[in-house]
Amino acid sequence: MSPAEGDPPRSDEVGADREGRVERRVGDLAEFVREAAYLTKKGQEAYLADSMEGALLRNAGERILIKVATVAEKLPQGFKDRYPDVDWQGINRMRNLVAHHYDRVSHDLIWAALTVRIPELGSRLSVN
Repeated sequence: MSPAEGDPPRSDEVGADREGRVERRVGDLAEFVREAAYLTKKGQEAYLADSMEGALLRNAGERILIKVATVAEKLPQGFKDRYPDVDWQGINRMRNLVAHHYDRVSHDLIWAALTVRIPELGSRLSVN
């Protein structure tokens, strides 16, 4: 039986809801890993090209990175504590760099995040 309207949820209901949100967020991260893989299949030359296509690929790569960091930031600390080898602060710092200091972004650094760091994060979170 559900609690009466206006009653605070029981602690076990909050925990179950939180776990559902964590699962959705991990699922979102998995989708962003697939997006990064799709983008990087275009190749580094296309990504770095001084062309409109290159600019669009770089913008998409930056957006993927921002989405990964935004979702990672929303994960509960208890979840993050289960993955001490993941550089959670580094993920957030990269997002801040891309979002607020776009003029200082190294395209090679973003490419490395898309081809190495984001797939590693996806693999790490899907193992457990």
